[in-house]
Amino acid sequence: MCNSHSDILKLHEDTFYEFFRPYHHKSSNHDIWGGLGLETFGEDLELVKQLPVTHIWTVVDGGDDADQWILTGIHTVNRVCYLVTEIAHDWQEVEFRIPSRGYALTRLGLRRQVNKLSSYMNFAKA
Repeated sequence: MCNSHSDILKLHEDTFYEFFRPYHHKSSNHDIWGGLGLETFGEDLELVKQLPVTHIWTVVDGGDDADQWILTGIHTVNRVCYLVTEIAHDWQEVEFRIPSRGYALTRLGLRRQVNKLSSYMNFAKA
């Protein structure tokens, strides 16, 4: 999506939710993105700036297509909202596609992607 580098691991959004476990921050002032999102302005943005950046993700519009993406860190271009997760991304090269058609992974597909991501994250820490 945002990078053309082949070394970026690109997975489905279901894998993001399963692995990184985003949550509703108690100090959030808005109810967006299914209650998990932090707004890109005002008090929510100030909160995002105070949280550990390795736990912050940005949902962005895809640009050329209707898909959206979840990216590590704080981005300002084409941002939709921010997400905070229980698990740190540690700046690993990973992006999650939110398909505009709205399909979900099967249980097997999700398990495969989570295993792939787990291996990728463990390898990166070694």
